[in-house]
Amino acid sequence: MSSSLKQRNPTSSQANDTTEQEPPPQPHLRRQRSTSHQAMSQTLTSAANLANFLPTGTLLAFQLLIPVFTTNGSCDYPTRVLTLLLLTLLSISCFLSSFTDSVKAEDGNVYYGFATRKGMWVFDYPDPSGLGLPDLSKYRIQFVDWIHAVLSMLVFGAVAMRDKNAVSCFYPAPEQETKKVLDIVPMGVGVICSLLFLVFPTRRHGVGYPVTGDGGRR
Repeated sequence: MSSSLKQRNPTSSQANDTTEQEPPPQPHLRRQRSTSHQAMSQTLTSAANLANFLPTGTLLAFQLLIPVFTTNGSCDYPTRVLTLLLLTLLSISCFLSSFTDSVKAEDGNVYYGFATRKGMWVFDYPDPSGLGLPDLSKYRIQFVDWIHAVLSMLVFGAVAMRDKNAVSCFYPAPEQETKKVLDIVPMGVGVICSLLFLVFPTRRHGVGYPVTGDGGRR
């Protein structure tokens, strides 16, 4: 009798071990998790690379001048006012740059201009009559330009809020709630603006942006 019980016990223990093991995750759940993880990482990457949507000249001026104006984050009242003036001018530069565009003339050179209601005013073309330029009426200002202008200002504000010198200048000793706001708001603005840039794309290549097309791209 005892020998028969000993033979049955290993079988019962193996059955218990088998029932206690968790079932492996299903393949479609793995695919859903990987897809959601990739979507989240792409969104965060696009939000982190929002500086690419800003004019290179404005971004370079911000990176070079903000340490000088803020004295590396140690601001008094005059330097704080000057820093605020600098940020205001740079944000206006981002706004106006959204209305600039480039055009390729018959001589093969690229010229820049400012979009208007009737077309585009090319301010660096040598011939005032405009001979050799394509039809400028198709470069006139559009509603999407206003959207990009506002988004560019918001992106610049998000970039400025992530700069330690600018934050230390205006908030030298922030409270815990203020630090949370300074961490959350730029990321939220970045994600929303990145989505809106995808929803409302633009084909302009103005001052400070790379030129990838020619005069007949529109």
